[in-house]
Amino acid sequence: MVSITRTLRVFPPERAEPSVRLVATTPPFASVYDRYFDFVWASVRRLGVAPGDVDDVVQEAFVVIHSRLHTLEQPESLRSWVYGVVRRTVSTYRRSRRTEDTNDAVLAELDRAREFAQPTPQALTEQADRMGLLWELLLELDEPKREVFVLAEVEELTMPEIASALEIPLNTAYSRLRAARQAFEAALARHEARTAFKGAS
Repeated sequence: MVSITRTLRVFPPERAEPSVRLVATTPPFASVYDRYFDFVWASVRRLGVAPGDVDDVVQEAFVVIHSRLHTLEQPESLRSWVYGVVRRTVSTYRRSRRTEDTNDAVLAELDRAREFAQPTPQALTEQADRMGLLWELLLELDEPKREVFVLAEVEELTMPEIASALEIPLNTAYSRLRAARQAFEAALARHEARTAFKGAS
């Protein structure tokens, strides 16, 4: 069902997570910055920040992370905690700029995906087509469903991590993901039906 979502993994690769669990101590900021910069940057883009403002919002997110890192109570949940900071920083950005122009972020991600596609013309074309289709289908989901879907299927966060990052009950996170998958499947089925109809005509 979600094999098409693997296309999104052409985003800048995150630095590898450690193979052992984090110890129950607050990690140094430099380590957090190094490990999660790509994750923060990609999340800011996908949350709809205008391309020209991404660097500023990423910087602001890390300022907040630096100032609040000492409040982290569960180091093993660092990834979801970081995403929560990013989400709130983007929310503040949206209020100040009064914009939620997701389409700009989608186009920017498509352009970036092309940079990381295979260097052959055929591969570039296929990658661009898959990426375009994927974002077209994702845009048919409302924002709450799309956010949970991307975190689960693209970022591969666990459901407890997602619930923590979005500050919603775990059952709500599961419910949104289930609804998002159903909506995504329906959108994909409609696309395939349209494609088959065009091919037959």
